[in-house]
Amino acid sequence: MTVGQARKALAHMALATALVAVLSHVPAYAQGTGPDPIAGQVAANPDARLLVEADELVYDNDRNTVAAVGNVEMNYDGRTLQADRVTYDRNTGRVFAQGNARLTQADGTVVTGDRFELTEDFRSGFIDSLRVEQPVVDAGRAATGRFTAPRAERIEGEQTVFERGTYTTCEPCADNPSRPPLWQVKAARIIHDTEEKTIYYENATVEFAGVPIAYIPYFWSPDPSVRRKTGFLTPTPIVSQTLGTGARVPFFINLAPNYDLTLRPAYFDRQGFLADVQWRHRLMTGSYSIRAAGIFENDPAAFDRREPPEGFDESRGMIESVGRFTINPRWSFGWDVTLVSDRFFLSDYGLGNASISAISTYRSEAISSLFLTGVGERSFFEARGYYFKGLSAVDFQKHQPLVHPVLDYDRRFEAPWAIGGEIGVTANLTSLSREAAQFQGVNRNETLIVTPGLQANYPTCLVYDRDCLAFGLSGAYTRASIETSWRRRFVDDWGQAWTPFAYARADAMWFSPNLTGFQNANVATFTGSDDDFHARVMPGIGLEYRFPLAGDLLGGTQVVEPIVQVVARPDETLVGKFPNEDAQSFVFDDTGLFEWDKFTGFDRSEGGVRGNYGLQYTYSGDGGLYLNAMLGQSVHLVGRNAFAQRGLLDIGSGSGLEDRFSDVVGRLEFSPFTGLRAGARARFDKDDFSVQRFEADMTGRVGPLTATVLYARLSPQPELGYTTAREGISASSTLYLTRNWFVTGDIDVDLDKYRNDTSRGLDSDAITAMTIGGGYEDECTIFTVQLTSKPIAGATGGQRYNRTLLARLELLTLGEVGFRQDLSQDPLGRNQRQ
Repeated sequence: MTVGQARKALAHMALATALVAVLSHVPAYAQGTGPDPIAGQVAANPDARLLVEADELVYDNDRNTVAAVGNVEMNYDGRTLQADRVTYDRNTGRVFAQGNARLTQADGTVVTGDRFELTEDFRSGFIDSLRVEQPVVDAGRAATGRFTAPRAERIEGEQTVFERGTYTTCEPCADNPSRPPLWQVKAARIIHDTEEKTIYYENATVEFAGVPIAYIPYFWSPDPSVRRKTGFLTPTPIVSQTLGTGARVPFFINLAPNYDLTLRPAYFDRQGFLADVQWRHRLMTGSYSIRAAGIFENDPAAFDRREPPEGFDESRGMIESVGRFTINPRWSFGWDVTLVSDRFFLSDYGLGNASISAISTYRSEAISSLFLTGVGERSFFEARGYYFKGLSAVDFQKHQPLVHPVLDYDRRFEAPWAIGGEIGVTANLTSLSREAAQFQGVNRNETLIVTPGLQANYPTCLVYDRDCLAFGLSGAYTRASIETSWRRRFVDDWGQAWTPFAYARADAMWFSPNLTGFQNANVATFTGSDDDFHARVMPGIGLEYRFPLAGDLLGGTQVVEPIVQVVARPDETLVGKFPNEDAQSFVFDDTGLFEWDKFTGFDRSEGGVRGNYGLQYTYSGDGGLYLNAMLGQSVHLVGRNAFAQRGLLDIGSGSGLEDRFSDVVGRLEFSPFTGLRAGARARFDKDDFSVQRFEADMTGRVGPLTATVLYARLSPQPELGYTTAREGISASSTLYLTRNWFVTGDIDVDLDKYRNDTSRGLDSDAITAMTIGGGYEDECTIFTVQLTSKPIAGATGGQRYNRTLLARLELLTLGEVGFRQDLSQDPLGRNQRQ
């Protein structure tokens, strides 16, 4: 019979019925049901058609069999069965596929064997020389699960038993397929239970490179594609000077498809039992989680916190919660909340938290917030409240403000046709309170307040005068601001771009000082002792001019663009009357040269007439070649220079804008080819062009090396307390020694400290933070080891380090193990943690 005739064999109902039964009950990894490499009941598509291709069909009336012979290929509902011969025995109702039998499922699973012997409903049977390759995804990584066995048995559609089976996700060696994979599990029997969605291993041995390293009489694991199943997670052993020797043993409880519970209990022989539980719940409109941890310490003094004396209470703990909900496509709300018994609990017990933000190399804080956001096509609204919890020894919690709340609104829309252009509306409301005022002295006008009863030592001023900066005032502060703006761009026949603009901003402020306790009485020196209400209006008009000149050069395109801008406003009023809460960080560089108001935030408002001008050059070539450079300056033309006005914080001093002619700012960005980029920005003294501020960075990948380097140098600012230059470099890189082996590291170096003590070289004081490590990674295995060293700043200025050794081994889809060793120890054998 020809192939064409064989295709017409569908008319033979006996063979067609049998093959449909086979192919409609073949294995399939259904999402959420767990993979069964040999079987799994999948309902057949009633509209599907069976297509049979073979060299011939053979009818044996004596034996009552029908066979498709020679290059057999059967397609049904996305599944394909290939073999040299497929026979249906009508007497026994069994189907036999022989000779290079290969079954390919719709999800990509490939089952091969020398011989398939199955019942027509495919619920029971045997397969000889079985090999299964199943695509799976674990933690976002694609992999292939590989089962092999000399013989496998399918029992009543519920279990598949691999006799002398093996399992791995490693690819076989291309040059030598008989070589053992990097790792595999060999077991006397591997039982896959489709009802429980679990794989059981009996008398199992874990092998690395063919060498047995562990014998496990019995263990089980969920299906590789099962994402939620009750059971133990991988334990983590911990060795610490302060905690002792112990382990964290997580247990996951799958209560329902949309909520679960995770227990992470830990026991340390020095401190005792740590309870840790997390609840997660997904609803129709969002999800939330709640986590709580706590311990009654056996040996609180082990942490050796000499200053400040906090953390010696035996009961410690934390509660955190994260929620995200959608009201409709434009509106959403949520929260991030972290409450801790003390600022060191999270770091002492290695409990990670997404709300922790690094303020600097030495300091961190937990930011709790509650928010409501709305996003339109050209509008944005956000209401957010904040609670800041300092987590470093130098933090005094009563200095932290409680923000209740911050409201931001921004809307852009087309202006009426009579004026054209774009109109913008921006509004902000900030309301906060602080229990204790925060001062910092400069030019030797500083002292340290020691308050053991309050568990804090914090700096303040000797004399509350010009050399005393008020970073935060005690009391209640509320400010409301609204700004409207208009701009329109005109391009003439020469290509010159003219952009006139205008804006007006109104601010109102209420401040009620708290003058009792701590250093709060000194707030009256800055703002007076009475409740205050102030209001101001700042209008402004301006014009920006650009003339881009483009041309071809050396196979690329270059653009030379002069830019000139003039902004006219009245002088700033009420300087020093508004507490400066949102404009404390100010840097004058190329990014702010053409801002209408160069102050950040709303508490300060730039006044006077100012001109800004610069020249920008851009070159774009083939292969990712790119160059951009800009150089510019700002000139105060008329009125009172806002950056020469002190306010509560002298943020204008040393900024480069306090004089009539500002310092010169510039930037340079360069990419020789795709994948490598370097950039720099600098501020130069207007008189001698000496570098006042310089930042440079480079990132990219060249061959096996991926690296990022950051460098910064800031000139002294004695008016703000910085009497020496600050200079540092940070670098991180990963180098692949081979396709799979790599080394990695990052380092932060305080070059100022190194320069002041060159005899000691790059010692632990100059290296402020460092991580070195390496590992191995391929399609089935991840192994990493890391040594980290991070500084801890003491409240009296001392510096010590947390040093930790971390190791992690992951066998993809099977599980992972980790190890953590605390190496922070001083000469007396005590842990160096404050």
